[in-house]
Amino acid sequence: MPRELLERFVPRKSAPAVSELVTGAAFDALFSGFAHTARRLETRTHYDIENERESFDQFLNGEAVDLGWFAPWLDTMRTQTGAGKTVARVRVVPPELTDYLRYELHLAESNTTAGEDIRYLDRATANGLCLPDRDFWLFDSHTLAILHFTEVGELLGAEIITDPAIVVEHARWLDAAFHHAQPYQEFVQEHPPR
Repeated sequence: MPRELLERFVPRKSAPAVSELVTGAAFDALFSGFAHTARRLETRTHYDIENERESFDQFLNGEAVDLGWFAPWLDTMRTQTGAGKTVARVRVVPPELTDYLRYELHLAESNTTAGEDIRYLDRATANGLCLPDRDFWLFDSHTLAILHFTEVGELLGAEIITDPAIVVEHARWLDAAFHHAQPYQEFVQEHPPR
């Protein structure tokens, strides 16, 4: 039996222990250490990121959003994309955007200005493509970082996988997602965040 079928249909192992997940500086190093591409699939409708809570509240209250907390990420993106590297993501979204997804859409202008390619894919199309319902980054088509979260959306860390069969499967999912997704500039015209 081909390994691809075994990978797809064998029972998945349980989630790794939190102590086995890559976090902190080691996680940050993934974004400075890749050589060519960093691509992500985002599937959650809410993330609970401590350093953005205040700006999320500002967004919900219709206030100006302070993006000071976002500067390190944007600086890293400008550096990487300025060096000719690609950083791209597809966000899977429901028909009605949650408050958090509208907030992310507001932030996406800064992301794209820093060089990221952000696209949006409706949930029905994602389901039709049999995309997984989990978030992950794929670095240089050989290092997979499956993101693990608490139930409320706090990032626990990344499970690093380099098994070629699993990496290729995730690369195919990303290729399909990017092919069908709508670029940020088009999506935001149809779904203004405020």
